[in-house]
Amino acid sequence: MEHIRTPKVENVRLIDRVTPRKSAPGTLYLSSTHSIFVENTEARKETWVFHSLVNSIERPPTNPSGSPLIIRCKNFQAYHLLIPQEKDCLDVQASLTRLSRPERYTELSCFSYHPNVNKDDREEAWSFIDLRAEYGRMGIPSNLWYHTPANSEYRVCDTYPSDLYVPKSATPPMIVGSAKFRSRRRFPVLSYYHRDNSASICRSSQPLSGFSARSTEDEQMIQAIMKSNPVSELMYVVDTRPKLNAMANRAAGKGYENEDHYTNLKLQFIGIENIHVMRNSQQRIVDMGEIRSPSMGDFLWGLENSGWLKHIKAVLDAGVFIARAVAEEGISVLVHCSDGWDRTAQACSVASVLLDPYYRTLKGFMVLIEKDWVSFGHKFSHRYAHLEGDPKEVSPVIDQFLECVWQLMEQFPCAFEFNERFLLQLHMHVHSCQYGNFLGNCQKERRDLRLRERTHSVWPVLWEQQAEFFNPLYRDDPSQTQGVLRPVTTPHCFKFWKSMYNRAEKPSAVAARQSASECLSAVREETQQLEEELTTHQERIAMLTGKKVEAVVKRMSRASDGTPRRAPPASDRGEEGVAESPQDYFPCWDSAPERECKAPPFSLPLASALDVGEPDDLSACSDLESGVADLSSRSSSSGNDKDPDLYEAAYATA
Repeated sequence: MEHIRTPKVENVRLIDRVTPRKSAPGTLYLSSTHSIFVENTEARKETWVFHSLVNSIERPPTNPSGSPLIIRCKNFQAYHLLIPQEKDCLDVQASLTRLSRPERYTELSCFSYHPNVNKDDREEAWSFIDLRAEYGRMGIPSNLWYHTPANSEYRVCDTYPSDLYVPKSATPPMIVGSAKFRSRRRFPVLSYYHRDNSASICRSSQPLSGFSARSTEDEQMIQAIMKSNPVSELMYVVDTRPKLNAMANRAAGKGYENEDHYTNLKLQFIGIENIHVMRNSQQRIVDMGEIRSPSMGDFLWGLENSGWLKHIKAVLDAGVFIARAVAEEGISVLVHCSDGWDRTAQACSVASVLLDPYYRTLKGFMVLIEKDWVSFGHKFSHRYAHLEGDPKEVSPVIDQFLECVWQLMEQFPCAFEFNERFLLQLHMHVHSCQYGNFLGNCQKERRDLRLRERTHSVWPVLWEQQAEFFNPLYRDDPSQTQGVLRPVTTPHCFKFWKSMYNRAEKPSAVAARQSASECLSAVREETQQLEEELTTHQERIAMLTGKKVEAVVKRMSRASDGTPRRAPPASDRGEEGVAESPQDYFPCWDSAPERECKAPPFSLPLASALDVGEPDDLSACSDLESGVADLSSRSSSSGNDKDPDLYEAAYATA
């Protein structure tokens, strides 16, 4: 709280981005973790913003209406505030700037978030994802792969998890020697095992090959991975970087595998750009998405100038190449970039989604994020600016992976159990730091922070909300999900993700929904809401009229000299119950003179219409031709001396 200069500012206005002339007056509160805007209306609507979700705070020039303040968030939402006093605006800006850039992990919101959960439930929540069980699902350990204790206590590589799986023939000296020859000591380990043909996806960092260096242990490790696949004698090494970048790294003593030193190895470059290019590209597409009413030319130029979809295509192409090699060719693949924690995570996880239907379920996707991103040491705190640090380390790496999955969902709407909302919610949690899952840069760092004892896990929370994230088009059938997905990656198949980068539009409008599944979900939710309202109204009507009508009907039956005639059944009135004459509409009429209808002791508005003329003279009541009784006025013959309850009951019965 020491960083908050002004905890409360009154008479603040929240400007609507779509219609700037609309604004909601209210009060702005600043806490240690949130900014809260409360509208001064009967609804008292509240808008909460995590300080860790704030990306930047801008203060345009003061105008006669007040001092504007624009809060831009990492999930691409923006809040425009108008503060009456310039001093208050400066205080709010200074407070938010400091609160949104914490210097220590303990300042993040997850350390002060204390839901009503006991210690045992917290520990159980952290055990919701079991990676050993996940490898067991893939059939690991086996006679070809085993769990190595080499990295227990993070002795070999401090950015890898302690539980690692390597080929059965990989000895401890081979593991240590390979680690010494790899950047950050991230040696080749198993990421995904394809049980159908024993092909595997392994991951590592770039070798420290320079122009001529080599390592016998590293060559033996690659050979061991190749031999763990009895189906093929060939192996791919996928370097996700552009070849020019990889060649430039050789001057720094790094680089890529020399095919002359590795037996039966084929090197494949993909061409995914580095984190700096991606950061600038995303900023351009965000700027384009903030234009309120762009022309078609401006939109297309901004989209092309950003290069964003070109980068998404490159990531997806990497996953497609790996999945095709594993599923169709039966060849194992080793994937790496520079340090093996950005582009490597993207390529491995996209390939896993394409290969395995389990990762296209809600629980399976959580497991995939935990395995390929959290456990294998993606630098969450650096890439998403959880703490004050070097802005050049920030890059939208996991954003691109989530968008690749969204692009796949657009091509295969029945193949994913979850919907777009789940991806957006995941994106928000990565940046908000409300839970401890995405803190730190590796497993060892999270252990040292004691996140399991001091914070809560997000996975059980998302699992409890699975009804909100369910895709109504999902088909749990291999013939529908097609087992291995084979997407088309030609340029015209890629779309602009409006729900992510254009938050200005009202998300409630069904017409504004981009995905077919989202439209269907919106319609289902609206239908459910209407059904609930209908049920509520029916219960209220029954409660208000039920007992009263019953009492009045009893009184009418006692006062009646006879029983009114009922309408004949539909079968007696014509085919399929269709009315064919005025008598069908009004059962008290009968063309036969010998049949009479005895009138009830009380009068309906219909009675006055019937008394006007002869039964065959329909001109006396034009409403009778259409079968509609005129209920707008009461008959004069009804009199004013009748019991008003009888009239009310009669109208209710009619």
